[in-house]
Amino acid sequence: MKYLVSTLLILSVIQAVHSQNNVCFTIETNPNSAPGFGVFTKYVDVFGCGIYAESSVSDEKVLHAAAVWAELIDNDENGIVDDPAILNELLINEAMMPVFESDGNAAMNTFFTNYSGDGVSAVLWQSEIDPSQTGHWGADATVEEILHTINHVGHTNVYPSAFDLMPNSSLLSEAMDSARGGQWLSIPSPYPSDAWYHYDDFTCDYECMAIEYIYWMLVSNMGILNDVATCAGIANEWEPCSPTLLQSMDVLGYDLITDPIYKLPQNAPDGNYCPGGVKIEEQENNPITIFPNPANNTFTITRKVPSLQTLWIKNGIGQIVKTIKLVNQSEQIDINDLKSGVYIIDLNQTKKKLIVN
Repeated sequence: MKYLVSTLLILSVIQAVHSQNNVCFTIETNPNSAPGFGVFTKYVDVFGCGIYAESSVSDEKVLHAAAVWAELIDNDENGIVDDPAILNELLINEAMMPVFESDGNAAMNTFFTNYSGDGVSAVLWQSEIDPSQTGHWGADATVEEILHTINHVGHTNVYPSAFDLMPNSSLLSEAMDSARGGQWLSIPSPYPSDAWYHYDDFTCDYECMAIEYIYWMLVSNMGILNDVATCAGIANEWEPCSPTLLQSMDVLGYDLITDPIYKLPQNAPDGNYCPGGVKIEEQENNPITIFPNPANNTFTITRKVPSLQTLWIKNGIGQIVKTIKLVNQSEQIDINDLKSGVYIIDLNQTKKKLIVN
């Protein structure tokens, strides 16, 4: 339950298959040289957002986090993000999930001592990732922590009237006040008897409570909590552990998270993400490299095999903003006409994130 209040179609290069999950992403060398990022050696690009992990975190767990992130923003798994506005906000803020070996280790301390961005709202530790029990309470925290990040970096900014975290500010705050039996700016002792959300972590302020509340509603509606043992285990904090109970007990909250306007995920992630079943052979024939990245006026793209191909540069919501015909193995691309921001380089369904300064 960690929360740090501090303030696109994609098919990757390699299909990673293990005993539980089918994940069409590849683990790359960490491309980020910003202060603090040197603690990470592993990186996965998910719709332009990053999963960063220490070398000691297993590849299986890194890919699991990537798959869950993809499933939560492409919930129907058709290879296209459900809400381009949310993706754009995540990209603008360089949203990411850091994965550390353990809580408070040297790498985690180094990263947060140096990090000054707005894209980190939660972290994962290796011990709380279990690809065989995706999202299961007490076993796998990937769904929770990634939802916290997507909701906090994305939804609170894109839809403030619905998801702003401050008291008396949104549909979310109204629903949470009802769920907690009143507007509590500090933890009541005890909660009113008619409350069904009674989180009692005194380190979690009102905004933190609101982020946790979105998580509980979403996973309840997904059916992730709907078993006798889990319901009993979380009852001291959250009562409507099934979709039916949520709909009947928390009318305001249920109406909010199921409103199609906001395109929140309704289906439970299972740790498998591979739209279209991309094969290794189809992606390895002509890998690409782009540098420098970030880029200013130009960047260079290199390919293993020179051929006539069309390269698209897409903005954060998937719109094509530039089209280039490639012929040579290495070519310099002029980007003087592009505004600063995050773009996707798309060449024959191989995609790379490009940051333009």
